[in-house]
Amino acid sequence: MSALIGVGALLFIITANSLKILKEYERGVRFFLGRMRDPVGPGVVWIWPIIETMRRIDTRVITMDVPTQDVITKDNVSVKVNAVVLFRVFDPAKAVVEVENYLYTTSQLAQTTLRNVCGEAELDDLLGGRDRFNDRMQEILDHATDPLGVKVTTVEMKHIDLPPEMQRAMAKQAEAERERRAKIIAAQGEFEASTKLAEAAAIISKEPSALQLRYLQTLSEIAVENNSTTLFPIPIDFMAALIDKKS
Repeated sequence: MSALIGVGALLFIITANSLKILKEYERGVRFFLGRMRDPVGPGVVWIWPIIETMRRIDTRVITMDVPTQDVITKDNVSVKVNAVVLFRVFDPAKAVVEVENYLYTTSQLAQTTLRNVCGEAELDDLLGGRDRFNDRMQEILDHATDPLGVKVTTVEMKHIDLPPEMQRAMAKQAEAERERRAKIIAAQGEFEASTKLAEAAAIISKEPSALQLRYLQTLSEIAVENNSTTLFPIPIDFMAALIDKKS
């Protein structure tokens, strides 16, 4: 009786170890006596004990953070750049057979590609054309990992850290640019004002009475301020008219 119980327990253990349940996003790469068989899954999979093994592969999109890399740009500026890479395994058999560790390999390729691509660009292009460099890195990485059964879908640079002296230089450059624009705007305003004044002077010169009216208008504007003393000169024409009447 005890022998039957022992045999039953042994069969139960073997069966439990032989049945594998693969989730919807998992695939199993089986090796029968060392030879690879077709990937299986998802669902329930039977594995022959002792003579057959299986490795699970996750086929979901993996988000990998690329560590910060020290990069010297084409114009000899030292910057620190990091990025994020999104990829997934599209061929589980290649991801197991063609490479020892596809995660580590993809990480190393991403770091190398980040340094190479950023090192080929000038700083201004790197700061202003991230989308172009992201596409370039994605293309290079995808081409390198395709034989490994890995598909790189997205590469995005996250931060570009500049040295303090470069930050100060760029701040001075931005300040000088703003001052230049301010001076240009002020000069344009002076030019437009002088043009309008010249046109007004030409119109007033045709009508002498208009000059007197403008003079009186200016006096009325000055008189608004109570803390000022206004000297109102009498035109000579008025005095001449009075002298003529007395004579």
